[in-house]
Amino acid sequence: MSYNFLPYEQDQLLLMPPSLTDWVAEDSLARFVSELVDAMQARGELAAFFATYRADGWGQAAYHPCLMVKVLLYCYAVGVRSSRRIAQALEHDIAVRYLAANQHPDFRTIANFRKVHLVAFEQLFGAVLTLCQEAGLAKLGVVALDGRRVAANAALDQNRKQASLEREIAEILAEAERVDREEDAQYGIDVRGDELPEGLRTTAGRHERLTAALDLLAANTQRARAKQAAKIEARAEEERRTGKKKRGRKPKPPEAVGDPDKTANTTDPESRIMQSRRGWLQGYNAQAMTDSTSQVIVAQTVTQDENDLQQLAPMLAQVIANTGVVPKACAVDAGYWSEPNAALETAETELFIATTKEWKRQQELAAQPPPRGRIPKHLTPQERMERKLRTKRGQAIYRQRGCSVEAVFGQMEGRGLNRFWLRGLRKVQGEWSLFCSTHNILKLWRFAGTVAALATG
Repeated sequence: MSYNFLPYEQDQLLLMPPSLTDWVAEDSLARFVSELVDAMQARGELAAFFATYRADGWGQAAYHPCLMVKVLLYCYAVGVRSSRRIAQALEHDIAVRYLAANQHPDFRTIANFRKVHLVAFEQLFGAVLTLCQEAGLAKLGVVALDGRRVAANAALDQNRKQASLEREIAEILAEAERVDREEDAQYGIDVRGDELPEGLRTTAGRHERLTAALDLLAANTQRARAKQAAKIEARAEEERRTGKKKRGRKPKPPEAVGDPDKTANTTDPESRIMQSRRGWLQGYNAQAMTDSTSQVIVAQTVTQDENDLQQLAPMLAQVIANTGVVPKACAVDAGYWSEPNAALETAETELFIATTKEWKRQQELAAQPPPRGRIPKHLTPQERMERKLRTKRGQAIYRQRGCSVEAVFGQMEGRGLNRFWLRGLRKVQGEWSLFCSTHNILKLWRFAGTVAALATG
């Protein structure tokens, strides 16, 4: 039998030297990321990545920062975050090999570059956002804000009370002292002996984390006592001014303030116990504000707050600082509702803040027709907000939350953002910025492809 197949020869020699460029499509994400990073480099927006290197040419040669930035941005965009998996992609993935010009930094180099340049990646978010604005995205007619609880690189069951931390630290110190006595007896007081065993090095690292958790609890107690002292002083000052003793129970003295049942996590002391839609987790509160028409993230941050109440004002300020544009309207859910937050509304930015949970709001909308006419003057701020949200215009604007910021969180989940891999608030902020930047890069890539298709069509 004679089959009609295309030639298949794995040992076939290439007549011309191969070029990785020929194996990457013109409209691919890899090409777009490469051109984007080159454009930012030409504009001087990657200077922070070069600041840590010597400029005199001395020392061991390092991988080019543009190479590292391109590889990390591309891999995060396609959901590959592990430094080991990125190192594997540098060998097996044509797109990643193209971005690295066929060079192969190992996983330690990748991890160290990311860790050292976390602040630079935060600044990169602003540069990518500027490119989105220049392309015609992020017009900021209506923005939507929401918070997402993201698990930390820490276990929920590793939270300890102050007494437990002190007990574990004492046990570790006692163990270290015992080992020292045994080594003194074996080697002599002035003889070092061999390297410490791996188990003791691990114990030393655990001692450091336990101490950090204990210090965190102590700092929280100190802040609570300082706040109580200020409260007592304010009460005393009012009594001196009025000449009358205040009624009610006298405040506790500062030294009596403090919760012995308060816990801190021994793996990532800066993370917090938070409630998400899937239950309780040890993590952080990641905030994102998005443009409702393009889903571009225009402001972002990470906090340790268990709720979103204090985030509206700083995020409104950040979007103006990032873009230079004042949004016309902002829609947020009931987690941001308070009368002080409602008072943040200005002539330039109208606020649409839900005052109840979504299922209650839907029930109220189904039971009551949209109001008409002018808003009565006697209504409270909450009643005025509820009335505005029941109007057809209010419903239309608030509805944009679901297809903007909530959709963005869903897209991030699809790319694997269900847990931070770095530890500590500062590092987690850099990781969140990197994820937000790659989200915007994907939006810009798809928008550019759409524009190109329309232009050629």
